[in-house]
Amino acid sequence: MSQLALAAEAEVSARHLCFLETGRAQPSRDMVHLLASALDVPLTDRNAMLLAAGYAPAYAERGLDAPELQHVRRVFDFILERQEPFPAIVVDGAWNIVLGNAASRRIFGIFLDADELEPARARNAMHLICHPHGLRRFIVNWEEFAGPLIQTLHREASASRTAAALRDEVLTYPGMPARWRVPDPGAPMPPVVTMRLKKGDVSLGFFSTLTMLATPRDVTLEELRIECFYPADRQTEAAAHWLAGHERAESPASREPA
Repeated sequence: MSQLALAAEAEVSARHLCFLETGRAQPSRDMVHLLASALDVPLTDRNAMLLAAGYAPAYAERGLDAPELQHVRRVFDFILERQEPFPAIVVDGAWNIVLGNAASRRIFGIFLDADELEPARARNAMHLICHPHGLRRFIVNWEEFAGPLIQTLHREASASRTAAALRDEVLTYPGMPARWRVPDPGAPMPPVVTMRLKKGDVSLGFFSTLTMLATPRDVTLEELRIECFYPADRQTEAAAHWLAGHERAESPASREPA
């Protein structure tokens, strides 16, 4: 964004913005917020901007288990539970899986061996999809499915050092197409991409939706996203219901005498 465009977006004079940029003027706390809002800066980086200008951070960064966020945690748990028998996960800004429902473990566990990935990678959605020992080897349409995700990571990397580090790491994996190393803003982004998994006689297809909290005022909450997976065909729908019923039948509680 040019200086003139930023001045227009923030509704401040280009002259004053020039003075701020060259250090001839000191931004007020309100001006920092105004410019950050015009640039759509993430909350964690807004805190860094405030610190650089000599002000205290404005946005808290709490763990999801913090007492202040318990009402949000209950909402997440509610959504994950209601998504059964289909998978749902909550990921943070670095695509780490911070929550997941039983279906996510039940279904994706068919295709994953916990001993084949380091714990940190096994808890990261991007690593699970791109690592040679993760879901990648069972995703029949892996390039079709992973390509748009890499482009998403490129976009996030432009505003986040954490996302940039994650992108650089997954692109080092063997077999990653060379063309993925360069952002492609013109690449077509299909409205829905189905992940088709196959292992032996098991074939499942899912598409997903991402949900974010509206107008969060906490760094942690701004980064969290709920990904809900839905069956792409009746075969997958039936399999998910069967697996859930089988798990209930095998649970110790179901075998207790009445």
